[in-house]
Amino acid sequence: MQTDDNFMKIALEEAQAAYDCGEVPVGAIVVQEGRILAQAHNSPITRNDPSAHAEMLALRQAAETQGNYRLLGAELYVTLEPCIMCAGAIIQARLARVIFGARDPKSGAIVSLYKILTDERLNHQVEITEGILQEECGEILGRFFRQKRVTSAPA
Repeated sequence: MQTDDNFMKIALEEAQAAYDCGEVPVGAIVVQEGRILAQAHNSPITRNDPSAHAEMLALRQAAETQGNYRLLGAELYVTLEPCIMCAGAIIQARLARVIFGARDPKSGAIVSLYKILTDERLNHQVEITEGILQEECGEILGRFFRQKRVTSAPA
């Protein structure tokens, strides 16, 4: 039986794929009834698309697979706390639960800056589990940004 840790490890593999492409290393997978429907990684630079966050791509792929934009009962595993845009898509998809690794203090819309998924003014709320493989999820982001600072430092 798959666990939150197992699914987050797959999301981390996607984050590594983003890292290898020079994208901010965020990975996401959509799971329903223990089966992976979709997996994706950040690609806004590669795709020239500001909406090509890992979560958005995984949700699009899962909706295509299911033939329905409503992903009732599905869960999203993502290595970094989703932003406002992604939180909106999560609400629209009617996900049951979001599981994330590291908090995003600069743009997190789940617990850090906003609490969109649990806002009772909206017509759907989503269960949240945070901190799954938090150290590993934070480490790949830290490594990416440390490397960016070194390669972009003036000579």
